[in-house]
Amino acid sequence: MIRAARRPALAVTLAVVVGAALAACTAAPDPTPDRSEPARRADPATRPELRAFYGQKLKWTACGDHQCAELTVPMDYAHPANGKTFVLPVARAVTTGSGGRIGSVIANPGGPGGSGVTSLLEEGMAESFTPKVRARFDIVSFDPRGVGGSSPALTCGGDRESAEPSNGTEPAESAEPSESTEPSKNAEPSESTKPSENAEPSESTKPSENAEPSESTKPSDPSESATAPAADEKAAPATPAADPFFPRTESERAEVLAAAKQEADSCVKAGGGTLRHVGTEDVARDMDVLRAALGESRITYLGWSYGTSLGTAYAEQFPRRVRAMVLDGAVDPSLDWSRRAVSQGVGFRRAVEDYIASCAEVAGDSCPGDTPEEIRGLVEGLFEKTAREPLPVDGDEYGADANTLLGALTTSMYTPEAQWKDLSEALADAERGDGTKLARLAHSEEPAPETETDDSETDGTSGTAPAPDASDDTGTPATPGTSAPSDNSDAALQAVNCFDVPHPRDAQAYWKALPVADKAAGRYGTSSVTSALTCKDWPTTTRKPHRVSADGVPPVLVVGTTGDAATPYEEAASLASQFPGGRLLTYEGFGHTAYGRSNSCVTGHVDSYLIDLRTVPTGTTC
Repeated sequence: MIRAARRPALAVTLAVVVGAALAACTAAPDPTPDRSEPARRADPATRPELRAFYGQKLKWTACGDHQCAELTVPMDYAHPANGKTFVLPVARAVTTGSGGRIGSVIANPGGPGGSGVTSLLEEGMAESFTPKVRARFDIVSFDPRGVGGSSPALTCGGDRESAEPSNGTEPAESAEPSESTEPSKNAEPSESTKPSENAEPSESTKPSENAEPSESTKPSDPSESATAPAADEKAAPATPAADPFFPRTESERAEVLAAAKQEADSCVKAGGGTLRHVGTEDVARDMDVLRAALGESRITYLGWSYGTSLGTAYAEQFPRRVRAMVLDGAVDPSLDWSRRAVSQGVGFRRAVEDYIASCAEVAGDSCPGDTPEEIRGLVEGLFEKTAREPLPVDGDEYGADANTLLGALTTSMYTPEAQWKDLSEALADAERGDGTKLARLAHSEEPAPETETDDSETDGTSGTAPAPDASDDTGTPATPGTSAPSDNSDAALQAVNCFDVPHPRDAQAYWKALPVADKAAGRYGTSSVTSALTCKDWPTTTRKPHRVSADGVPPVLVVGTTGDAATPYEEAASLASQFPGGRLLTYEGFGHTAYGRSNSCVTGHVDSYLIDLRTVPTGTTC
């Protein structure tokens, strides 16, 4: 349903959800994971055919205020010497300190499909880190394989350059490429949603300071992961026939299936052989090559949203190469596709209720109603109205339908402090018959600014935090002198989500999941299930959801926000409990992720951990 990445200017569209469950990787060429102890402890970097990749030295060049380089990685780690590679753009903000440098923080802004280079060079990722951290570390990010300026890059049949694998560029002193052996189609469908409690959303009013929710919204047992109802649970009572998110008749389902298959076929055709090589496990292996190229013996890492999946995959494959790891806005790898669909649906439904209950405190006079009941009635009325007939939109012949409304609502749950005012104005306009602002929100288009933005209310941050998502309409050159690539975040999002987590081939599994999702989360749940249908026709592997296996990793710091819809708090609590010695830092607030956009309490704990490896006490709450 919804993706999530971190960037300063929000851009989220309705699509398959962020994040994917990851299985432990093995150095063996067999695509089926071997979870035995010897295989899990095998070090991929010791393989002779990988030495040339691990021996690279990055050649940094000026890139605006920062520096850029390129990293070459094998397309297929099972056959690294076959001559096929990805060339990945890398960027860094050099430390501002004159002494006491610790090393590099490798950061991922989220996605999947988020460009780390764009986030660092154009969107202020480095300013999400405090001066204290900037004085001790370089901030480094990269475009994952297939994303942004990566060569080749993914496409789903748009105007992006062809993603057919090429012979690429071998790193210096690389072994002679052997005869290419194309692996079998094992691209695994991915997860479409993030988990959360299956409880109905609370209508409790949140306190105004920092837009933080009341204690009533915190889960009663934060160590337990969300669990979706069983698939054979009795179906919820039928909702109105005009529900565009719950196909019930044979003709409705046939139409949804045809659209999903068309999208999948387009991606598979355009993506060529790259689709089987863009999974998060391989990106984590690329990150270890990057670590070596940076001259670091151990990695210091911070990942937001989907970046927590990448961090988890790295920790499972290279547990003893982790110095410090912060996972903010966590994805629980133990949940299957249907539990994720229900869980994130509940997360967004709960967040919309938070908006309804707390609109006056956060958005002030912009609220489209005087009471929560009035706002809720307006929203429900708009869903009924737009399901019957789209609202007119300036410059758009089709208009704003119910999908547009849902997209505007869910998009606005990522950074409430920046978006609830715009959402309120869009809803008020829609009630008067104009869907233009709704469409802008849903499609992540920013209107011309009317007033200066005041960032002074953000407590404890050093600058504008990257906000959540992986899409915008611009790319970033990997190096000076190259043209900016067109945005391919939608294709990358789809490919990674459908690769990382298995989805059923039988459509009946999705139809069985719909009543469960409807009962737990209404349209926010059913839309997640129908969005996942694209993965039904995706190449698949035998990977399965699993609990983290990372023996030997030092304490990992997991940050969870109680009001996070895209990566619900219950995910963070579960993930922290799965890491040996894992620590959970709780932020009581609204919105997606915490570091760089919350308060000085979160900032102080994360900074102390990154710099001094000081772990937070159990039960720490900000």
